[in-house]
Amino acid sequence: MQQIISVWVRDPRIRKNDFWHAYIDYEICLHTDSVCFTKKVSSVRRRYSEFVWLRQKLQANSLLLVHLPALPPKNPFFSLNNAQQITQRMKGLQTFLEQILQNPLLLSDSCLHLFLQSQLSVSKIQACAAGRTHYSVAQAVQGCGLRRFHSAEDLQKDISTSCDSDSDSSECRDPEPRIKDLAINKAESAPSLDHMRASQEETLSCTCGSP
Repeated sequence: MQQIISVWVRDPRIRKNDFWHAYIDYEICLHTDSVCFTKKVSSVRRRYSEFVWLRQKLQANSLLLVHLPALPPKNPFFSLNNAQQITQRMKGLQTFLEQILQNPLLLSDSCLHLFLQSQLSVSKIQACAAGRTHYSVAQAVQGCGLRRFHSAEDLQKDISTSCDSDSDSSECRDPEPRIKDLAINKAESAPSLDHMRASQEETLSCTCGSP
C-alpha cells in the first residue's frame, strides 16, 4: 500500500527583529501515514534562510549521492510588500520540500525530520542530530525538548550546549528569564527557613505562657 506524505507551505508572515530589520517566515504543514515519521500531523514555521541551511545540510549528509532540487533563487530586490514575489517564493519552497520527501535516503536524515516537525533552531537541530542535547530526535519532534526540563541546572546545561548567538528561535533568544522563573517558582514552593523559625518560636512562646 502506497504511503502518503503531503506537505504545504502557506501563511507567510512578516516578523520584525527591530525597527530596521524584518523577514518573512512560512508555515510548513505536514500530513502523512508514512512509517518514516513518528508524528503524523505537524505544523512549524521556517524562514527562507533556514531552507537554505537545510539544503546545504542534506547535501553534505548525503555525501553527494543525491542531487537535491534547487530552492527558489535569492532575489536581491525581494520586497516584503510584493505579494507576487512572496507567493512565487512560497510555491518554490513547497516544490522543494515535495521533491526531497520523495527520496528514501533523505527521509532517513534526522535534520530533515527536526526541520519539518520541531520548533528547534538550526543550531539546535545540528546539536540534537549529533547527540549533543539531553533530548532525542523523537522527543524533540513530539514536543519541545527544553520544556521537559524542570531544574535550572539542566536548562542552563542544555542551552550552553545547543544554543548559539545567531539563533532565530525564541527559545534561544533569552534563556535568563526562564532560569529566573525556575528559581522563583522553586523559592515559592518551599517555605523559607526564617518563616519556619518564627513559627517554631511563636509555638514555644504560646506553650511556655500557658498555665
